Amino acid sequence: MKFLTTALLVSSATAFTPAPVGKASVSALSADLTTEIGVQTPLGFFDPIGVLGDPKNGNLEDFNRLRYIELK
Repeated sequence: MKFLTTALLVSSATAFTPAPVGKASVSALSADLTTEIGVQTPLGFFDPIGVLGDPKNGNLEDFNRLRYIELK
């Protein structure tokens, strides 16, 4: 009974701990655009006419400029 109570207490306490967040090093010359906000699982990084080129090795400055223009 004590083991069950302890196990429930520990499992409920771990439910409220924050998830680990990895720090990605990104330069303006090569950025992984598939990790940007707005990339969703069904489509992933959606660039049908290839404006930004390869999403795994894209230019972050161009991406941010296009995002700013789109939101404007």
